[in-house]
Amino acid sequence: MRAAIYARYSTDLQSDASIEDQHRLCLRLIDGNGWQEAETYSDRGLSGASHLRPGYQRLLEDARRNVFDVVVAEGLDRISRDQEHIAAFFKQMRFQGIPIITVAEGEISELHIGLKGTMSSLFLKDLAQKTHRGLEGRVRKGKSAGGITYGYNVVRDMCADGSITTGERRINESQAQIVQRIFQDYSHGLSPRNIASDLNEEGIPGPRGTWGASTIYGNHQRGTGILNNELYIGRLVWNRQRFVKDPNSGKRQAQPNPPEEWVIEDVPDLRIVPDDLWNAVKTRQEKTRNAAISDGIKKLGRTKRARHLFSGMLTCGCCGGGVIQVGKQYYGCSSQRNKGTCDNRLTIKRADLEDRVLSGLKEQLLHPDLIAEFAKAYQEEYNRLAGSIQQERINATRDLAQVERKIAHLIDAISDGMFHASMKDKLTALEARKAELEALIAAASDEPPVLLHPGLSDVYREQVANLTTALRDPSSQAQATSIIRSLLSEIRLVPEDGTYALELVGELAGLLALRAPQNEQSRPEAACSTFCSSQVVAGAGFEPATFRL
Repeated sequence: MRAAIYARYSTDLQSDASIEDQHRLCLRLIDGNGWQEAETYSDRGLSGASHLRPGYQRLLEDARRNVFDVVVAEGLDRISRDQEHIAAFFKQMRFQGIPIITVAEGEISELHIGLKGTMSSLFLKDLAQKTHRGLEGRVRKGKSAGGITYGYNVVRDMCADGSITTGERRINESQAQIVQRIFQDYSHGLSPRNIASDLNEEGIPGPRGTWGASTIYGNHQRGTGILNNELYIGRLVWNRQRFVKDPNSGKRQAQPNPPEEWVIEDVPDLRIVPDDLWNAVKTRQEKTRNAAISDGIKKLGRTKRARHLFSGMLTCGCCGGGVIQVGKQYYGCSSQRNKGTCDNRLTIKRADLEDRVLSGLKEQLLHPDLIAEFAKAYQEEYNRLAGSIQQERINATRDLAQVERKIAHLIDAISDGMFHASMKDKLTALEARKAELEALIAAASDEPPVLLHPGLSDVYREQVANLTTALRDPSSQAQATSIIRSLLSEIRLVPEDGTYALELVGELAGLLALRAPQNEQSRPEAACSTFCSSQVVAGAGFEPATFRL
């Protein structure tokens, strides 16, 4: 048997030799069973709570290609610590006929998945609580809870006992001058966009390489951005927000905490900005926010709702930055416009972009394979509902027989002289129930259900053809737009020969993959004139599909 070894350790603080130690234990198990080592898959410094690990994903891909016959690991928690992911991994391996053997637990069964998965989840929860407690204790001492803020340096000093200090910071004088400059420029009337552009033109490195307007302005409610960081006035604010992992994307999403849970400590030795300059900036920010509100109603440009069909979903194929509206009718690269760090100067008319995407979708959704898939899904759901109706009729018939028996017993008791006032009420209730069940049975048809609507394909074609109309109709526009946006995570605009090629990323691209032959999906060079697959669809929970229009 060909045995694949998987090894992993969680953080960079652990030794890289951990992989070698796990490999040695697994190899001993392989030799003891007379198997042959196929390949070793490893992930270094990656948490088991995430399935987005290169080695783990490569292990799944090779399993689908029958590269090995058995998976060997030191323990089940090395493969994953997430209940959902470990269960999905087990189901995938069982489907491929590949057993999972670990040094700690032996051959993995459903029992191990339930118990060990629960234990791993509890371990992660307990670890998060203890980590949060330790970070809070560090903040209450005026120290950093992690990360580095622009304008400061991390201090690593040797203590008397030989240990290294953690959480200590010192003002970086050169960066502190940039922070003061940003506050002064904004208080004098410059916009964050102009400030960022000036800093980039002067070659001054920002917190993440280049400067952007959002880096400077941030979010005043969450305390993000240079202009909202209270550490610059000697006040350390921690626990403003918490991060929760999205189960669909696997990415962490920030959620604000109530103010009573914030931890605030004064650190006057870290002050960079004087109070008068800070107050001047806060005054201008307040005026700017108030100017965007009329009669208590936020203007359209300030709301979070997307103004157009694909607003906020467009990215530049050159730099990966966002594509924004650069005029009333055109889209362009935000990095090129706001930072000057991208060479992509192409623009595209909003109406043309939307028409290209929608016309391409309509053309591909009308492929016979997708129509067949729609008919299959419709038939399965229809059969399920029809079976449910038939089951309800059977249950009603059974209940009617029980009610009739109870009525007969009551009548027999009354005939024998065992009458009581409560019997009348009970008999009335039973008669009402009998009438209800008889009506339900009479309404149910004895004829077998039609398993497939004869005009189902025509209905599907009509709905697809009306896609653009639905997106323009005010009565259905909001719902149709929401559905389209929920199926697409990103639209990439890739410059090619003076125009844009459009790449769709998300579940909708995975749906369209149903119409592509498997041999075309597996060949990167396979392409067609208007629509091609540039990535193999791995299924739910894996990398999203990408298609080009």
